[in-house]
Amino acid sequence: MLIVGLGNPGSQYERNRHNVGFLLLEAIANAYRITLASTSKFNGAFGSGSVHGHDLMLFKPHTYMNLCGPAVSALIRFYKIPLDEVVVIHDELDLPPGKIRLKKGGGAGGHNGLRSLDAHIGNDYRRVRVGIGHPGHRDLVTGFVLGNFTNEEIAQLLPLSKALSEHLPTLLEGQFDKFQSIVAQTLIQST
Repeated sequence: MLIVGLGNPGSQYERNRHNVGFLLLEAIANAYRITLASTSKFNGAFGSGSVHGHDLMLFKPHTYMNLCGPAVSALIRFYKIPLDEVVVIHDELDLPPGKIRLKKGGGAGGHNGLRSLDAHIGNDYRRVRVGIGHPGHRDLVTGFVLGNFTNEEIAQLLPLSKALSEHLPTLLEGQFDKFQSIVAQTLIQST
């Protein structure tokens, strides 16, 4: 399975809400001691390993969010990864902070990273939609997603990060509904 975390490269974006995909992918890499190394071949940071007997590849494109499609497409083509084994972690305005939903396929919903992926690989991949909340008006969205997480929002991400990593084997087994349910239950118990 390939898990892709979406975000923007550069230290100025590290704590941005839009970079939650990068943050959670790095947490998974750390939890399973998978080193993410820069590779010019795929224009990103790539790592692979085994998690409870399942092969796992992790990828962070080094392109800006709206240009991530070609980098992800190159990796998928090289390793001949079927789209049903691709999971993309990204920020979601329509969910409260710290909540997740899994989804397969669908539209980009105004998300530039998903739009780029859809244009280059199609849209039949799985998504881990990570809630960041909504600023209340669409004119405020760009500044909001490119704004830094507050300390309170970071505190909400910590249990989510831990739950995603802890229950990752369930996802790797292809039990997507069970994974979402277990993670949601874990988050309820942690509050």
